[in-house]
Amino acid sequence: MSITAADVNKLRQMTGAGMMDCKKALTEANGDFEAAVDILRKAGQKVAAKRADNETNEGVVLVALNADHSNGKLIALACETEPVSKVADFNNLAKTIIDKAAASHAPSAHDLLAEPLADGRSVEGHIIELTGKIGEKITLAAYENVSAEKVVSYIHSNNKIGVLVAFENVQGVDVSEVGKDIAMQITAMKPVALDKDGVDAETIEREIEIGKDQARQEGKPEAMLEKIAVGKLEKFYKESTLLNQQFVKDSSITIRQLLEQTQKGLTISSFKRIALV
Repeated sequence: MSITAADVNKLRQMTGAGMMDCKKALTEANGDFEAAVDILRKAGQKVAAKRADNETNEGVVLVALNADHSNGKLIALACETEPVSKVADFNNLAKTIIDKAAASHAPSAHDLLAEPLADGRSVEGHIIELTGKIGEKITLAAYENVSAEKVVSYIHSNNKIGVLVAFENVQGVDVSEVGKDIAMQITAMKPVALDKDGVDAETIEREIEIGKDQARQEGKPEAMLEKIAVGKLEKFYKESTLLNQQFVKDSSITIRQLLEQTQKGLTISSFKRIALV
């Protein structure tokens, strides 16, 4: 198939790889962007973790916590261009939606979109109306609803990334400071799961295949590929699961060890990260 300059540029924006490398990967993958990303990774390219669909990568992320910080809500209201993200009507709607989320405890984005606002029309109806008024796509890109003994939130300075961290077994300890540190770590390091057992089978299989191909290209014997790939998988767990990551502010300890130092038995039951990127 024909690979266009726009296709090459799109893959370059997704991955940060060079133009010629992107063209070669897309050609080899017959235009399949997911496969092209894997080809770049197997070739040792440093690939940025950005979503392929960046039609609505501008907007705002907002958070709401209840009074005792046992529940947190995150929303991302997305649009196509930065100027629209600054428009008063857009930001007023985002504020209205997060307030409705806090009051309604909607369990999912689908349920939140169906919630009625003050005039009786749904959240989705208001989004559609504003889309028509402004003239570009607006969408509720993400919604998270987290409950725990204590929930700590963080919104990055650009208002495009938000994190919720759910703590259990707090035992009266103030976890706001350590919670912010961990939330900032999640913002920067983008863990894919809390621990090893939270990584889905598809991701594990993918990482093993990438590890095998890397070892194969390094000239390793075929009989050793599986063992080498499993070793690379352990490195992946250390880099990509929150509890096993090195603490950014003190690389001598992991996040798991940081929790234990803060309060014996303190645990994180879950975390949520949403981003407009």
